[in-house]
Amino acid sequence: MGRYVFGVDVGGTTVKMGLFDVEGNLLDKWEIPTRTENGGEKILPDIAESITAKMAGKKISKEEVEGVGLGAPGPIDAAGTVYGAVNLGWGTFSISDTLSGLVGMKVKAGNDANVAALGEMWKGGGRGCRNMVAVTLGTGVGGGIIVNGGILTGACGAGGEIGHIHVEDNETEVCGCGNTGCLEEYASATGVVRLARRMLQASDEPSVLREKPEDRISAKSVFDAVKEGDALAVKIAGQFGEYLGKGLAVIACVVNPELFVIGGGVSKAGEVLFDYIRPHFERTVFKGCKDAKFALATLGNDAGIYGAAKLVLE
Repeated sequence: MGRYVFGVDVGGTTVKMGLFDVEGNLLDKWEIPTRTENGGEKILPDIAESITAKMAGKKISKEEVEGVGLGAPGPIDAAGTVYGAVNLGWGTFSISDTLSGLVGMKVKAGNDANVAALGEMWKGGGRGCRNMVAVTLGTGVGGGIIVNGGILTGACGAGGEIGHIHVEDNETEVCGCGNTGCLEEYASATGVVRLARRMLQASDEPSVLREKPEDRISAKSVFDAVKEGDALAVKIAGQFGEYLGKGLAVIACVVNPELFVIGGGVSKAGEVLFDYIRPHFERTVFKGCKDAKFALATLGNDAGIYGAAKLVLE
């Protein structure tokens, strides 16, 4: 076995990269710009060039490297084929074969949210778990499902798209996916703001949130108000928790996880989130799945590079 492994997390603006030893210790990390022009044709060559330069700088030979793991937005199957990544300009092709040809080493690839989940299981909030669900509450709601220590990818890499579970029949606003009533519309950072604006418009109840211009309300300001005991903010958090708690109960009935690891920008509110999620989860989940625990993600923006590295070591 080689002594090193590279983890790569491809985002819309930057590519995060990490050099690890095979025990999972992060030895070095850096970023390069994501060049998405011309169908993203420069992204993988840029990654290959950066890895090659890092190896030269640290005097690491190919024989000492187990391989390169990569996470990217979009459905990616277990063989490393991406089925379109809109943010990167990519169509359908094999990431694994293409990057492997450029670096001359083994390459494994997966969906970025799934890969981040693997990272949290390996070295983060899910450490020690073999069955867990990672939930990322950011601009959207992402998810990664780990079953018996491996990523559940599905037929074409769309497994774990928990943000698009349908939770509301009466929604008229369209989700980014084209459907209506998705979990993402209520549990993401933008979803919390949507719930807040609707509740502020529907009542005259006093709230510290009314002191802010409407375009300055954020998920953070809502949960800051919750911590201050603001009654309207508590109701907004209650709606958020009901949607998310019920959504996670559905997932639990299918995959029966030991643990839900909650990450993303909204998770910065801390464990107060669980006070609103857990009651609705416990009320609606099948009793055999009721013992699932909740924890906060701990790797932050590094989850993707950790998980990508772990992909290679599987």
